[in-house]
Amino acid sequence: PVLLGEARAGAVAVAMLRRGGASFARSAAAAARRGLSTVPSEADVVVIGGGSIGASTLYHLAERGINAVMVEKDQLTAGTTWHSAGLLWRLRPADTDIELIDHTRHLARDVLEEETGLSPGWIENGGLFIASNERRLDEYKRLQTLGKAYGIESHVCTPDEAQKIHPLMSTEEMYGALYSPNDGTIDPSGWVSALTKGAKMRGAKIFENCRVTAVDTEATTSTGKPKVTGVATSQGYIKTNTVVDCAGVWGANLGSLVGVDVPLVGMRHAYIVMDKVPGIQGLPNIRDHDLSVYLKLQGDSLAIGGYEVDPIFWNPEPDFAFGLFEMDLTEEFGAHLENHFKRVPVLEECGVKSTVCGPESFTPDHKPIVGEAPEVSGFFINAGFNSAGIMLSGGAGRELATWIDEGRSTMDMYHYAPTRFAPEATRDPEWVNAKSHEAYVKNYAVVYPHDQPLAGRNLRTDALHSLLAAQGCVFEEKLGWERPGWFLEPSELTSSGHADAVPKEYDYYGGYLQSYHEEDHPLARPVNADHLYHRLVDGECNFTWPASHEKVGREVDACRNRVAVFNQSYFGKFFVAGPDAEAAMDWISTAQIADRPVGDTVYTAMCNHRGGVECD
Repeated sequence: PVLLGEARAGAVAVAMLRRGGASFARSAAAAARRGLSTVPSEADVVVIGGGSIGASTLYHLAERGINAVMVEKDQLTAGTTWHSAGLLWRLRPADTDIELIDHTRHLARDVLEEETGLSPGWIENGGLFIASNERRLDEYKRLQTLGKAYGIESHVCTPDEAQKIHPLMSTEEMYGALYSPNDGTIDPSGWVSALTKGAKMRGAKIFENCRVTAVDTEATTSTGKPKVTGVATSQGYIKTNTVVDCAGVWGANLGSLVGVDVPLVGMRHAYIVMDKVPGIQGLPNIRDHDLSVYLKLQGDSLAIGGYEVDPIFWNPEPDFAFGLFEMDLTEEFGAHLENHFKRVPVLEECGVKSTVCGPESFTPDHKPIVGEAPEVSGFFINAGFNSAGIMLSGGAGRELATWIDEGRSTMDMYHYAPTRFAPEATRDPEWVNAKSHEAYVKNYAVVYPHDQPLAGRNLRTDALHSLLAAQGCVFEEKLGWERPGWFLEPSELTSSGHADAVPKEYDYYGGYLQSYHEEDHPLARPVNADHLYHRLVDGECNFTWPASHEKVGREVDACRNRVAVFNQSYFGKFFVAGPDAEAAMDWISTAQIADRPVGDTVYTAMCNHRGGVECD
């Protein structure tokens, strides 16, 4: 991997260490630490990265009175933030997302300008989600229902009603829409400026053109894993017990300095800015998931973008800061343009003002990585935001600051935590690439409750996997494990001409077979023909009963009235020993554990110190 800091003093230490020159590396790092220091000699927390995520993390740490320092290898907003679209959609399929976004909106709309005198550029012009079919509208209705629990106003619209809200929009192939009048946009530079000023007003310090060259750790006896002790930079050494990786696309490179696997990849992501669009002022932003496009109001113009099946992976370059990539408008963006013209026909008469193609970070499940790394105590991650960094940054910064200060976030952040991934997976670049690709491609897909991934499968299988597969088992993936979901009838396997229903090797949806890619593209895979598992998963994808419902019903009956065997290999096990073990478990658990007969199995939840549920 490309390492952070290769071009600066002290980075030689990292490069030489990786080549085996350990003694030279130690002396180079020591020399960097003896250099003239402009950074403080110590801090409670060092935030690495000056984009929207780092700025929010610093702001919320300072708000808690924590002595926090930010270091940025170039200037604030460098990397991804400066070219971000800045869209904020309040309605999301997960409650955690909604709460984090709501805090971002609160800061941008109600707090920062009054507090700092700097405008974060909040524009509340509303948002329209366009549905081309009944299933998509059903998904939007579910979003609306979840939004009601958080007091978010939204309206399900007919095509004609949607066109009255956005007169320039065509209703061709439109089934309906969801209108959220309080959505909007944030100016990325204004947002970071306001956050960092607010942080400095509370005593935080920011150092630009300050490159991290090493993160020091030492062994511990209490946990058996190393802990952070300091950060070496091009401007001096900072003693600290806590580091936050807010390096965005460079987050994995930073983690590699201390042996932490940060499962994210860099990809090129593009949008184009149109010339003046007559009549567009004040109209809402549009997201047409079925056409895989979005349209963002930008003054008297529109910024338009989308998600394609063949994103270009990018290995982060250490000195990249405010650059952009060249983009072939026809080959790389042609399909998006056609879909934009279909939804807003007037765009076909407008010229293109500029193209913006820059790096973004994407993760294996399209969720950010937020929390303490399991490998190193005191190394926290706040990175991998999948083109949603601006709108999630406010809430993510608040939760991570709480986590650092109180030892736990106030919200249930498990689906963001680094521990949600299996260690075998995060160490496997092919797994990370394949999963991140599928997450990118399916960014605008309908979110179904029983959907299953096709990428990164068969990573962890138990001793019974082959036996169960031969019996018609349809597996589900959990934490990298292939876990039995339900069973086909043996006759169904025979009639389908398949020996089993195991997922095949990931084919990248055939995206890299397109003519403008080189013939020997490393991800050019033939599309899996007659993929039984894919067909079965498609049958599970709806908002009513899945296709397997009757089969599962028969399995439930067999379990209840006859005999079933459950393999618990996929679940965590805790062995609690000592004279107070029973009392401790009785206190932690919601069900009664004490005074139960030996051999009893008790179903219970386990709670944290706030009484919140950690697991069952």
